[in-house]
Amino acid sequence: MTGSSEPAGRKFENIAFVASASEEAEKARRHLSHLYGSSPPDMADVIVALGGDGFMLATLRRFMNTGKPVYGMHRGTVGFLMNEFHIDGLLERLERAQITRIRPLLMTTRDVAGETHEARAFNEVSLWRQTYQAAKLRISIDDKERLDELVCDGLIVATPAGSTAYNLSAHGPIIPLGAPLLALTPISPFRPRRWRGALVPDRAVIRVEVLEGAKRPVGVAADHTEIRDIVDVVVRQDTGSESLLMFDTEHSWEERILAEQFQY
Repeated sequence: MTGSSEPAGRKFENIAFVASASEEAEKARRHLSHLYGSSPPDMADVIVALGGDGFMLATLRRFMNTGKPVYGMHRGTVGFLMNEFHIDGLLERLERAQITRIRPLLMTTRDVAGETHEARAFNEVSLWRQTYQAAKLRISIDDKERLDELVCDGLIVATPAGSTAYNLSAHGPIIPLGAPLLALTPISPFRPRRWRGALVPDRAVIRVEVLEGAKRPVGVAADHTEIRDIVDVVVRQDTGSESLLMFDTEHSWEERILAEQFQY
C-alpha cells in the first residue's frame, strides 16, 4: 500500500459526523453536530469520525472510492490513526489538514469447504493457528516459491499504515508511509529459526498455502474480517480502490511513524 500526502487547501462547508458505539464518542458527535451542523454522509464534503482506530478502519472502508476525506478525532482506546479531540476550531483544522491517499490490500482466500472469500485491509492481513499445534505455511511471491515450509504461530502481511500496529508487536519493521513496501512478519517462528520476515514491493502478489491443514487448521483476518479453516490466501494491493485520510499538519502521519521508532 502506497500513500501520498497533500494539503487539503479547500473549505469544507458540509460536515458529516459519525461515531462509534461508545458513549464518549456519541456524546462528542451530538456536541459537534450542535456547534457545526451535520449533513448526511452522501451530501457531505468531509467525514469526521469519532472513535478509535477500529472505527476509523471501518469508516475508511465505508467511504472508500467516494472521494470524501475522513478526519478522525480520538474518542476510543487506540488512536494512532486519529487526531486529538478538540471541540473548538474544527473548521480551521479541516482547512489546514493534510490529505493522505491510501490503498487497501485485497485478500482472497479459500476455505476447506471450497468457498472463496474476499476482504480488504488497510492495516494487515494476518494468519494464525487455530489450535495448540503450530501452523505450517508455504510462501510464494509472484508465483515463485520463497519459503517451502514456515512453522509458526502465524504470519502478518502489513501495509505501512499497519506496520506500527500488530506488525510492530510481532517485532516487524516500521515502514514510512510513502514507501512502496509491504512487511511479511512471522509470529513466533519455530522453523526456520533465523527467519525474521521480509520486505516486499507493494506491487507483489503474495500467496500463502496452509500445509497439513486438517491437522493444523489456520484462520485469516483482513483487519477485522475473519475466515477460519482456510486452504490458502492470496494478498495483493487493490490498485482500483483508495481512501482519503486527513491529519493535522503539526502531527502528520509521517511524524507519528518517525516518532514511533524512537520510543522505548
